[in-house]
Amino acid sequence: MTTPVKLYVYDLTRGMARQMSMQLTGRQIDGIWHTSVVVFGKEIFYGRGISMTAPGKSHHGTPLETLDMGETAIDEETFNDYLREMRTFYTAEKYHLLGWCTTSHFNCNNFTADCVGFLTGGSIPDHIKDLPRDFLSTPFGQALRPTIDGMFQGPTPSPAVPPSVPPPAAASLLNSVASHAQRPSEAYNPQGPSRSHVYHIMNPTVFNSLLKNHQAVVAFFTSSTCPPCRMIEPHFERLAEQKGAAVGETNKAGTAAFAKINLDSGAAGSVAREYSVRVTPTFIFFLNGSKNGEMKGASVAGLESEVNFLLYQAHPPHPHQKLNVPEVRSISLDPILFTQNPPLDTINTKLASFIDASTPPAGRALTNDQLKQTISKEVLPYLKSRNTAPGAPSLPAIAATPAMLEKWTLASELLVSSLPLDSVFPLIDMWRIAMLDVAVGTWVSTSSESPLKVFLKKAKEAQDEGVDIPRNYTLVLLRTLLNSFKTPVLAAQIIKEEEEEGVRSWMTGLLVNSLLHQDANVRSAAAGLAFNVAAAIHKQRNVDGGGGGESSEDEGWQVELVSAIIEALDREKTSEDVVHRMVASLALLVFLSPSHETLSQLLEALQAKTILKEKLAKGGCGPNGVTKKDVRKLIEVTAAQFCPV
Repeated sequence: MTTPVKLYVYDLTRGMARQMSMQLTGRQIDGIWHTSVVVFGKEIFYGRGISMTAPGKSHHGTPLETLDMGETAIDEETFNDYLREMRTFYTAEKYHLLGWCTTSHFNCNNFTADCVGFLTGGSIPDHIKDLPRDFLSTPFGQALRPTIDGMFQGPTPSPAVPPSVPPPAAASLLNSVASHAQRPSEAYNPQGPSRSHVYHIMNPTVFNSLLKNHQAVVAFFTSSTCPPCRMIEPHFERLAEQKGAAVGETNKAGTAAFAKINLDSGAAGSVAREYSVRVTPTFIFFLNGSKNGEMKGASVAGLESEVNFLLYQAHPPHPHQKLNVPEVRSISLDPILFTQNPPLDTINTKLASFIDASTPPAGRALTNDQLKQTISKEVLPYLKSRNTAPGAPSLPAIAATPAMLEKWTLASELLVSSLPLDSVFPLIDMWRIAMLDVAVGTWVSTSSESPLKVFLKKAKEAQDEGVDIPRNYTLVLLRTLLNSFKTPVLAAQIIKEEEEEGVRSWMTGLLVNSLLHQDANVRSAAAGLAFNVAAAIHKQRNVDGGGGGESSEDEGWQVELVSAIIEALDREKTSEDVVHRMVASLALLVFLSPSHETLSQLLEALQAKTILKEKLAKGGCGPNGVTKKDVRKLIEVTAAQFCPV
């Protein structure tokens, strides 16, 4: 069970810095930031020691901004133990506004960064933790410091200007109406490209948490007075970018966590003493929480060699990495799509006739006329703007707005519940076209009631009741699922879904049955969907590093897919295209799989090698077997390299 972690952001100048910083300093500064962490129903912050209150009830009032820092698997009791330890470091006398810029003081943002790092492994936004030193060192900044400290540590949020603030400019700033304080600054995106790859360790608690959450850790012990440290630091950061997980990514396969520990900073010296570090630069390498190696000095080649050796120990290469299988490695991972443009007016007319012939159930939210209006007046113009018929004039593009997609999904749900199964295919075909729009796919990935769920659930209910799903319903739904893999975020969501009753589960049931369908077009669409699934899984393995270590992949699900593909291959005697898609799917599912031993045993039990070789013989697929040279070669390699005798 996880708990959300929030960051509350306050501007200690209450919007005045945004208004007047440019004229006073020559720089645009949007605020002097105070932050607190909100977790387990409490707001925790640092000022006059570590304080705790109900969220939004501190003397700072309402936060200017609330940022999502992710979720934590740490329980409240463990976090309370952590806070008790932190109280020995974050004391009232150590507080200083310039905590980020000094070696002996702490501020609220130091504290919040440590808490977020402990809870999630992530970090607070750079624009908060890296408040420019040159601004805070100006006469204006120095003049503001006692006022800001008073505002932070004082009991009330009164904006009154203390006598120490020099008039007129600073006084005007502090007395200005805080009309801009509620304007949110640029939102922090923890997945953005600017994420750091280096953890800055402030105390032993955070470092121990890092060791606990990462299989491999590279720790760089440095100091501000060490010239060799400054020389090797860029190389350390380069290695972190190349071989390190971004801050907040826990145990990403094929990577290490890179940590910088400045012996001059706060309680970080305690970490150095624990590992007997007396000189800088020193690099210590950790494997599974224990010290695994050490290097002193600024040898770039030595550092790179030690990092590579640590990664080899932590993430041994997958045995398939040694295989010479260019036929598999060169398979294009682009999804198979069905992009044919249908006559939209014709399918809309057909759908309208089906709706008119149906009797709406009593109490339904929308009438038949309202449902037809939604399709014809909102959905159809959008689809036409994106799918101009050959020779017809192009139309201005219409965006798929969330409001339109929500209405369309509701209409689809109501129609599926009232129309016979064989009358729904025009509606699904419209969604099939829309799924070629990445904006639609992205919306579907975030929607709790997506059209994919609506149509797949209906198919699952029919299967459970022993009702034959009409061929047109199955075919168009398979093609819609094909197109859903055009949107990477939706494809990743589908293959990672863990719900027992959800898109992946229902899709798999439809796929397994469709691979054995008597209709060649259905089998072709199903084989294409199997390929899209396998390609998406393979892409994720490449992102994760393709190592042989632990993985979050669902072994049982992949066993089900491989079994279905082998059975379908055994039965497929006519379509070389279907055979090609299924063999490519099989190769991608097995290649680099963390469960390759289990899948190898399964392939042996199912006599996969024999089945694959039969596709090459006369009568195995057409009169002369598979004839295309590239497909024959792929079959031969898959049988020889992945299928035991």
